[in-house]
Order: sequence, then structure tokens, then C-alpha cells
Amino acid sequence: MRALVVGSGFVGRAVARHLISRRDEAVLASRTPPLVNGSPGSLPWVPLDITRPGAFAGVLADVAPDSIVLVHGPSDVTWCESHPEEAMAGHAGAARLVAEAAGDRRTVFISTDNVFDGTATTCTESAVTRPANVYGRAKLAAEGILSTLPGAVLLRVSLIYGWEAADSPKWLNFFASCVHRLRAGETVRAPHDQWTTPVLVDDVAEATRALAIARVVPPLIHLGGPDRLSRADWAADIAAGLGLPPERVVAESRAHGRYANRPASTCLSSEVFATHPATASLRPRPVGEATRLLLARHLTPNARPTT
Repeated sequence: MRALVVGSGFVGRAVARHLISRRDEAVLASRTPPLVNGSPGSLPWVPLDITRPGAFAGVLADVAPDSIVLVHGPSDVTWCESHPEEAMAGHAGAARLVAEAAGDRRTVFISTDNVFDGTATTCTESAVTRPANVYGRAKLAAEGILSTLPGAVLLRVSLIYGWEAADSPKWLNFFASCVHRLRAGETVRAPHDQWTTPVLVDDVAEATRALAIARVVPPLIHLGGPDRLSRADWAADIAAGLGLPPERVVAESRAHGRYANRPASTCLSSEVFATHPATASLRPRPVGEATRLLLARHLTPNARPTT
């Protein structure tokens, strides 16, 4: 398979690396080259401003992919609240240009749990969407546009996490932020009343590939991890994995921090994932297992703080 992955951030790079590791071809497309530890990476890349009319169609003709993976648009929820027009253009406007050119190619659109308002304990594919923030509204609008494509599958994903190096320009996920701040001696403040079902980025990449190569896919599917926990509890688990005392994590209300514009519950469950032939063999990893795996893989015992 040859895939065009639109978006070269944390998730886009992980998807491209996974595809290449499975002997597929993957080409990243974004405005700027993908950065790995602050430097341009070695992943195949082509320049693309997906919001510019005709640009996506041109890249599509040049790359000639079998499938398209869309991880485009701004993902910082707080930034989107302050820039609603840019957020809508980056998600829905870009999706419209993709829909005009994609044809019947398999198109996997990685969407978000923020299409729900957070009042339910968990949401399945049949739950009524009701975004509580600009980011969720922009993603939902993009979903509506891309759902008209004959080869599209909408993959809504819960909070994605994974490893990022300490010297990365910006930590893009909660797990990496907690690890590096705790190791630097900082106290981590996290909401006790914002719940999620975190999913490892490796598992997102694996599910994306499964949907990209399957002959038959569901039009909509949810992917959340098997654990439902608050960010404060998750941060405490990370501290424990690092051998640090629990008081290094301070639980607070989400109303007092940067999570105020996020739904109280961003938990996803699925009526489809465990039974559909494309994904039935996949098992998203529990947070504890993934935490042990990531710390063992990326930190030597001597590098772990003990106090």
C-alpha cells in the first residue's frame, strides 16, 4: 500500500513510521517538514498547504497513493477557542478540498472525542454529537464533509499519548509532558474531574493501517483505551512508574486550569471495534502496561529519579 498522510505532527509521524515498518509506503504532507527532536526527520515528505485551493489535488496527482490518512488541522483546543475561523478553515475547509479530489480512495479521517459535550460517562458510535468547544465543532464539520466520500471511514480517537523526547520543541501529549516535568523536579497539577480513555499512539497507528487496507470498513468507528481514569489519577500513575512520591501530583478542578474548555468526560467506547473484521484482532493496551513499556524503552534505570 502507498499512503499519503496529511499532517506531520505527533500522530501523523507515528502513522507514517508504522506503515513503513510494515513495508508499506508512506509520504507525509504538511506545510513544514516533520521535526523529530527539533530536527527534520528522515520520513518521506512533500510540502502542502491543505487550505490552499488546488494544492491537495496537485499533491494527490504527484504521490498517487492508494489511500489517504488525514491528521490535518490545529489540535490545540485552547488555541482553537481563540481562533475559531482559522480552526474551521484548517479542519472543515481543508476537508472540503480533500473531498473534491479524493475520489473513491480509502480515506481514513482521524477525528476526536471532542465532538461530544462530555456529559455522558462514555460515548459509542450511536451517541448524539454535541461539541462543547470550537475544536470539536470544526472536527464535526469535517466529518460531515468527508462522510460523503465512498471510501471514507471516520476514526474518532480518545486522548492519544506516547513518547516524545525531553528536548522536543513542544510536548504534544499529556503523558510526555508529565514524564519530563516530573523528572525535572516540577510538581504536576492535573484535574481530578476530567475523565478520559487514553490510547497509545502506536495502537492508533495500527488501527489506522488496518482500516486503510481493509476491503470493507465501517463508516464510523471509535477507538479508546480500556482504562477510564482522570488526568490526576493518570499523572499519579506516571509518577509511581518513575519511582516518585504521589505528592508530586496535585489534583485540582478543571475549572482552575487550562482544561476548562475541554469536556468533563472525553471517554470513548465502541459498538464496532471488537467485532468488525478490520479491527477485531486489535487490542488497545491498558495505560499501566503502556507506561511500563514506554519508560523501559526510553529511560535507562540510572536516568530515573527516585526522590
